[in-house]
Amino acid sequence: MASDRSAGSGETSAVRVPAQGRAVAPAPRTSGGAAAAARGEHTHSERPMPQAPPAAEPARPVVQRSSVRGQILQALRSALVTGELRPGEVYSAPALGERFGVSATPVREAMQQLALEGAVEVVPNRGFRVVERDARELSELAEVRALIEVPVLLRLARTVPAVRWAELRPLAEATVRAAASGCRVTYAEADRAFHRAVLGLAGNAQLVRIADDLHRRAQWPLGGAAVGHARTELMADAAQHVGLLDALIAGDAEGVRVRLGEHFGTTGP
Repeated sequence: MASDRSAGSGETSAVRVPAQGRAVAPAPRTSGGAAAAARGEHTHSERPMPQAPPAAEPARPVVQRSSVRGQILQALRSALVTGELRPGEVYSAPALGERFGVSATPVREAMQQLALEGAVEVVPNRGFRVVERDARELSELAEVRALIEVPVLLRLARTVPAVRWAELRPLAEATVRAAASGCRVTYAEADRAFHRAVLGLAGNAQLVRIADDLHRRAQWPLGGAAVGHARTELMADAAQHVGLLDALIAGDAEGVRVRLGEHFGTTGP
């Protein structure tokens, strides 16, 4: 599908994680060189993430330790989508932990998960660098997604009744509302929810999981991407969801093929 780009004035910042009070200082580094390097303890020469202006807000619930890692991971994923975590920049776990009001440990664990997903890479003795992506990588991701999703959707178009497709109308309309907001995080979530629901009709959980992982990676912006017409592009992408669903409901096989070609930037099989 078309890749997301930085949004205009309607964009919001990454998901905030409720504070736990004073951040817990990370444990002193030991002589285990490789292990210590992988943790990303160093904070010198690091460009800080943008700070939101202080504002009075109601008391927030204390985060349960079991959920901290998941909330930090979601916050970091949102920061990747918005570009708040800048491609090429190195971020340390202690510095990010201080920003979120948690210890370095859940941040480090979340960053290690992002490293497995290919979003960041470990920089020994410094932290984690956000991977810089280029247009070729986005094109390759779009091609792989098309190879997986297009044949499945063409098969489903012949076998799934119109009433089942009609049930997905609220999800397609949600992508339109999210695009109109101009918030890339909101749109990214609505976009993937629609695609998961469509592919879910195939009854293959592994297919949905793999496709969703590729989709998430395709939503990370390019380094230095222009911000000028992001909302217009999001609206065009969301309109393709609606057009595809209309063709599926109508049983228009050729229309489905055309809409898929537009959505993934291909001509279809």
